[in-house]
Amino acid sequence: MTNEPLRIGVLGAARISELSIVGPARAGGHRLVAVAARDQARAEAFAATHGVERVVASYADLVRDPEVEVVYNPLANSLHGPWNLAALQAGKHVLTEKPSASNAAEAVEVHEAAAKAGTVFMEGFHYLFHPAILRLHELLDSGELGDLRHVETMVAMPAPPDSDVRWSLPLAGGALMDLGCYSLHAQRVLAPWAGGAPRLVAARGGEKAGSPGIDEWLDADLEFPNGATGSARCHMAHATWQMSCRVVGSRGEATVVNFVQPHLDDRVLVRTAAGERTEELGRRSSYTYQLDAFAAHLREGAPLALDADDALTTMRLVDACYQAAGFPLRPRTASPTTA
Repeated sequence: MTNEPLRIGVLGAARISELSIVGPARAGGHRLVAVAARDQARAEAFAATHGVERVVASYADLVRDPEVEVVYNPLANSLHGPWNLAALQAGKHVLTEKPSASNAAEAVEVHEAAAKAGTVFMEGFHYLFHPAILRLHELLDSGELGDLRHVETMVAMPAPPDSDVRWSLPLAGGALMDLGCYSLHAQRVLAPWAGGAPRLVAARGGEKAGSPGIDEWLDADLEFPNGATGSARCHMAHATWQMSCRVVGSRGEATVVNFVQPHLDDRVLVRTAAGERTEELGRRSSYTYQLDAFAAHLREGAPLALDADDALTTMRLVDACYQAAGFPLRPRTASPTTA
């Protein structure tokens, strides 16, 4: 039946899960059938707080659980690839937090595993499902902004504590992995209005003091086939939060003020020769739109904008940025057998 709820298993008891999967599942009438965490007490507390039906003993048990249909993976970056592989090999659909793997070589393996499994694999670029970014695409499509000339994306936040996993090279941390993948992805999806996908021209970044190989910030310069240019920036020790996407066309420009967190600010600012206006596209969570789209694909065969091909392409661009900016690629973690 097309309206049958998804049966979701959650890896870990991450804070982001309340916003990224618990709320959306509740809104869509889906079931959170199981959760596993390294700390059993945390898993039990998570289940009790969020209405998860049961706690299982390990990640391995969760991905093998016959009742789990979709595995949601919000673990540390270094654990995305290994557990995405394990879930796909167990025949599950996978909704993973970005980035989908630690590097492109690992992303190739995930891509191959998804093809072999024949299940649905999606990297959670949730922003792409929100009306704010879709409106930006509509403005390009309508011709109101003219031909695409330039794109600026900036995803920045104040610094997390030095002990945060996002500052760890072994855990595949860094500003580009955590934030910049959004900046790059938001430019990549503009290919239909720019004659094709962008190519990397140059990249530069700054290393976090005391954390060799970890990028505190990284800027990438892109160029599209039609000659349009792109500036994709990220900063993980910025003075303020900033998550904007600005497109400049031959006849006007538009900015999504907070494309990554539109539930906090849903404004799209449009400026053309006819004047300036502000459009508000709604504060419903982009994560909820994302799970709705994922469920519609699984239950009704509706189109889905993201797949394993897209995830691999993004990871290749991330690696290219690191190499161009003089940083090492993120190391991979050995595939788990038990956990």
